[in-house]
Amino acid sequence: MKPALALIAALCLVPAATLGEDARPVLAPVPASEVTLDDLLWLKRPVVVFADSPNDPAFQTQLLYLADDPAELIKRDVVILTDTSPATPSEARQKLRPRGFSMVLLDKDGAVKLRKPLPWSVREIIHAIDKFPLRQQEIRDRAIEAGG
Repeated sequence: MKPALALIAALCLVPAATLGEDARPVLAPVPASEVTLDDLLWLKRPVVVFADSPNDPAFQTQLLYLADDPAELIKRDVVILTDTSPATPSEARQKLRPRGFSMVLLDKDGAVKLRKPLPWSVREIIHAIDKFPLRQQEIRDRAIEAGG
């Protein structure tokens, strides 16, 4: 359990983005086996990408899409979890029960907000997130803090 707590601390206390050589933020996927969804409650919005193999073309495409614009995902407190091992199911796989490739988006309250059987672009994901009631509240709170 201690490794999971250390991972959560790293996800929450250290900015989720690191700067690559080209000074673009990077949002690295985390294996779902290293974290429990409950550890992310009220802290992060998990995007869980499932496949039956890391070689699944839809899985590879989804990871490429997610790497396209990490800054927008970081602004929305997204963490990317991956699980490509049905033989040794992670807690996320047991709870969310995907079949083959699946992209599942959860909100900070742990509620499943979206399930997709095909890869989605960052643009589609952030548009979905921006409609969530919790995200709307975050936007209002930031406007109040900014004095507007």
